[in-house]
Amino acid sequence: MTTASAPSSGNAFVPGQPGPAGQPGQAGQAGQPPVPAATGIAPAGSSATGVAPAGSAAVGSVADAAPSPAPTPQRRRAPSRRRPGVAWLGLTPFAAYVLLFLAVPAVIAVGSGFTTGDGAFTLANLAAFRDPSVLRAFGGSFGLSAVSAVIGAVIGALVCWALSALRPDGLVRSMIDSAASVLAQFGGVMLAFAFIATIGAQGLVTTWLVSAFGLDLNADGAFLYTVPGLVIPYVYFQVPLMVLTFMPALEGVRSQWGEAAATLGASRATYWRRIALPVLAPAFWGSLLLLFANAFSSFATAAALISQGGIVPLTIRTQLTSETIIGLQNVAGVLALGMVVVMAVVMGAYSLLQRRAARWQR
Repeated sequence: MTTASAPSSGNAFVPGQPGPAGQPGQAGQAGQPPVPAATGIAPAGSSATGVAPAGSAAVGSVADAAPSPAPTPQRRRAPSRRRPGVAWLGLTPFAAYVLLFLAVPAVIAVGSGFTTGDGAFTLANLAAFRDPSVLRAFGGSFGLSAVSAVIGAVIGALVCWALSALRPDGLVRSMIDSAASVLAQFGGVMLAFAFIATIGAQGLVTTWLVSAFGLDLNADGAFLYTVPGLVIPYVYFQVPLMVLTFMPALEGVRSQWGEAAATLGASRATYWRRIALPVLAPAFWGSLLLLFANAFSSFATAAALISQGGIVPLTIRTQLTSETIIGLQNVAGVLALGMVVVMAVVMGAYSLLQRRAARWQR
């Protein structure tokens, strides 16, 4: 009986037919474990690189493919570093502005309070702080600044609370934010004229109240032209400033805090008393101090309404034009020193409160 022989090449096989080793689906040597042609898995004891073992010819399998080279790792380029000297050049215009229009005038103004008319150093000018007119001026400035700051802070906080219920990108919110940014810087002669035309001696509201209700705002004198009357125009720009400074803190209060408190059984009042108000307290007091400093240093609006002293900025103007304290010189520099000390204390406290409030806004 004649037996069919394999092809002479010895390395070809037909799918479905037994290979030389007697196993279907793979050509191989006798005793070699078969490997399915479509898997490309190397037999045990062979290399795992996909290369068939020596002497075998796995035609049509993935093992015939040459191993792909491993990707070469790319070196990350180090970020370029700017030279510190070049970066600091961008602050040169601002530094020059601060030096020429803030630092140098402040040093000259304060330093003049320690010199005589001949330029000699003296401490005798500090006796001006015992003068009754100077004490009244500081008292008027403290009272005006405190009252206008408290009123502006309370009204501004209520406005912020109402704005928090609106969409941040809504039309009403955008209009109020824009108006606050403009009105916070609106002052001087324009603001004084607006209030003279409104509640002055012959203002629109003044004459209407007299004709409609018989109420005369100026029955005891021109109220707008006194230090207590300055509270009204001062509050006008204090409220927008409070909105600008306190709104970011109110937006920092997360809604998850209220939800967590409600989950634990806390009422709405308890949430505000135990969580929200303690968090907002540093920001509120810091904004209040900022409003105080803003009113304490304001000059243009008061100068357009009051011709004589009554607050420190107007007293400084009076001392610059005519020395009214006998026996002392350069009293304006002494008053400027007092204002610098007050402002330094107020702004230092404001910085501390803002640093504490910033922990909840991160």
